Amino acid sequence: MKRARRKQQITVYLDPVLAETLGDLATRRRQSQSMLVETALAAFLSPEDGKGEGALNRRLERLDRRIGHMERDLGINVETLALFIRFWLLTTPPLPEPAAAAARAQATARYEQFIETLARHLSTGHRLHQDLSGDQEVLS
Repeated sequence: MKRARRKQQITVYLDPVLAETLGDLATRRRQSQSMLVETALAAFLSPEDGKGEGALNRRLERLDRRIGHMERDLGINVETLALFIRFWLLTTPPLPEPAAAAARAQATARYEQFIETLARHLSTGHRLHQDLSGDQEVLS
């Protein structure tokens, strides 16, 4: 009669945050912490099956594409702002000193109104660049 091999018990010291995360995951999945650690360790120690590595590579490629899109969008934003500032500086003459104080007061009020409008718009979760992207697809 063969006896089933028993699993070997080991002691592992975990960072408190990692231990809490492991406990939460075990509770959510209704599995033991030991089983989760054993599965993760087996996947980590046997990369030759390629499953975990392939999933990791796909995720890294997806993140790389997203970062590329963000870099492109940031470049467009910087260029747009620079062109606007250059245009504004070229087309807006300086104000004479008597009108400058009134203009500063009006600019302060308009800026505060702009910030309030921006805050309201951002709180909706809707983004202007999404509208612009949709317009571009329609034009294509």
